[in-house]
Amino acid sequence: MRDAILRNRLEPWLTPSRRSDVPPFMVMDVMAAAARIEAAGGHVIHMEVGQPAAPAPKTAIAAAHRALDTARIDYTSALGIPSLRERIARHYLDAYGCAVSPERIVVTTGSSGGFILGFLALFEPGDRVAVTVPGYPPYRHILTALGCEPVPIETTSETRHALTGEALLAEHRKAPLKGVLVASPANPTGTMMSREALSSLIEAAEGAGIRFISDEIYHGLDYAFPAVTAAALSDHALIINSFSKYFCMTGWRVGWMVVPDVLVRPVERLQQNLSISVPSLSQIAAEAAFDGAAEMEEIKHGYQENRRILIEGLPKAGLSKFLPADGAFYLYADVSDFTSDSFEFAKQMLEQAHVAATPGIDFDPVHGHSFIRFSYARSADEMREAVDRIAHWLK
Repeated sequence: MRDAILRNRLEPWLTPSRRSDVPPFMVMDVMAAAARIEAAGGHVIHMEVGQPAAPAPKTAIAAAHRALDTARIDYTSALGIPSLRERIARHYLDAYGCAVSPERIVVTTGSSGGFILGFLALFEPGDRVAVTVPGYPPYRHILTALGCEPVPIETTSETRHALTGEALLAEHRKAPLKGVLVASPANPTGTMMSREALSSLIEAAEGAGIRFISDEIYHGLDYAFPAVTAAALSDHALIINSFSKYFCMTGWRVGWMVVPDVLVRPVERLQQNLSISVPSLSQIAAEAAFDGAAEMEEIKHGYQENRRILIEGLPKAGLSKFLPADGAFYLYADVSDFTSDSFEFAKQMLEQAHVAATPGIDFDPVHGHSFIRFSYARSADEMREAVDRIAHWLK
């Protein structure tokens, strides 16, 4: 009785804040539903989550073992272990021919930590920040939780679902934008921006005083043409990347940012207060991951084969319309011939065919009802079986 009275008194004080009222990241809900089917003995093919099936590079795992055996796992500098920052800077020279000072590198808790730090460093509450749709849902949700206003700009097939400077400036004229965030390769579409397109967009943004953020988490996973880093095009852009995708280190939660010189100290102060530092064991493993490039390239070739299986197999199953899959490991398929409710389509496909995929409304609340995102980050055998299951289910 006393506990009930106390609970009734406290509940008004424990009302969730308005900023916490963000939509769920739907892919996590799909994962939970798939796990319930598996717990009951079902075999689900996981095409819902952007998580490589392969483990971290052997070099990374070996380095972590050595560190556990011989090193103290302590706090590090808030900006990251110096040798890791230097190795990331060397990566830009090796991969892109682009000189980036290690002083501008900030190690983060995955790309998610980078978004939070970047948004806090760049924007004030109420600032309008452009994001493309379809696009990664936490862009919008994190901005909302921080009191900013995400401004969705729809992309179209005419621009290969890439944002253009004209579209950005048209939105800016309606009401001033303080920032814009783009990804190439993109999630959920897998489309990429050419060097010319990215350069033109950055020029338009910076010419209008719009801060530019480039999400490059899927760099390395490019099939149509080599990905271009915004770091090679502007010293004022803020770049976010991660070891999660190409390096298969999702659970290690380690990423990085390339920040303009003026933002290094502000970001450092934020990191000191928000997380002190990124887990040192993950940083040690991440530095060694660069030595596992041959292993990672072999995994990338596997994604290319999976991409071929889906591009050739899904049309035979009845899903013949999808966006260009230039990179990453996603295929964004148009399912409008079968449904106008991608959530219900994904739910039934999971329950009846035991194939888990993500409804498009997670990425585009307006037009996503007609799309499904398939991740092809698992094995070729699973991709073939998924195509067969979907074909049988859609008959």
